[in-house]
Amino acid sequence: MLTIRPGPVEAGGVLLDNHLVLAAGILGTTGASLARQLRNGAGGVVTKSIGPVPSPGHPGPCLVPLHDGILNAMGLPNPSRAFLDEIPVVAGRPVVASIFGGSPGEFREVASWFAGRVAGLELNLSCPHAEGYGAALGSDPALVEECTRAVAGLGTPVWVKLTPNVTDIAAIGRAAERGGASALVAINTVRAMRISTGLRRPVLGNRHGGLSGRAIFPIAVRCVYDLYEAVSVPVIGCGGVSSASDVIEMLMAGAAAVQVGSAVLDDPGIFASIGAALYSDGGLDPAEIVGCAHA
Repeated sequence: MLTIRPGPVEAGGVLLDNHLVLAAGILGTTGASLARQLRNGAGGVVTKSIGPVPSPGHPGPCLVPLHDGILNAMGLPNPSRAFLDEIPVVAGRPVVASIFGGSPGEFREVASWFAGRVAGLELNLSCPHAEGYGAALGSDPALVEECTRAVAGLGTPVWVKLTPNVTDIAAIGRAAERGGASALVAINTVRAMRISTGLRRPVLGNRHGGLSGRAIFPIAVRCVYDLYEAVSVPVIGCGGVSSASDVIEMLMAGAAAVQVGSAVLDDPGIFASIGAALYSDGGLDPAEIVGCAHA
């Protein structure tokens, strides 16, 4: 497998230590857990999604492991503004705060808590199982543009995380770009469910949820590929990444950086292992392969 040269990476206004980023919702609930992943080799980290009011999330079961992924319906549990107490632990590091709201005004309110305290903001316009939030707004180009514009005016780099559960993700990406997005993150989980044949009921407390993990990697690659051709801002790949080979494939599709989520649950040291296989001093300049599949 080819390797690339190590070094810092600029992605949508955020200077990362390398191409590998901890995805939102995975070990991002405390400053200590974020710092641990940075020490383990992550080039940047994204926090748990934080909203305008505290929430316990959906009733359980909320997470069900599958043979090829993870099915979850957490419901965006979060401590809201109290999460600010976790930020000093990782002050000055490449930390991106994931935020959500039910309107452009709520997005701006939550963003204002973090502006100037973190390296960037990631707008969760893509969660498929939280009524009134996430994909409920993120499937409407006009709302995506409006929410992005409301936050972009604060002056902190804005990443917009997109849902794959739309007819045309490129149209949503262009709307975010018009609103002032610094980068796009593709993708969040894919709408899904499973039913227990023994209990004769859905396995999740919320009945339906989102699928992450290896099963959705081909979907994520396709979305990154389409967005790379549709927009001029950087695209950050996310969805099913679990190896250095996956990272290379994402870069070839057009990703400027790559987020790793579900794979961290199986191997908390995965950033170090991916980095060891991905980087070498004699490797290619990453610029040579980013988007090369479009040639």
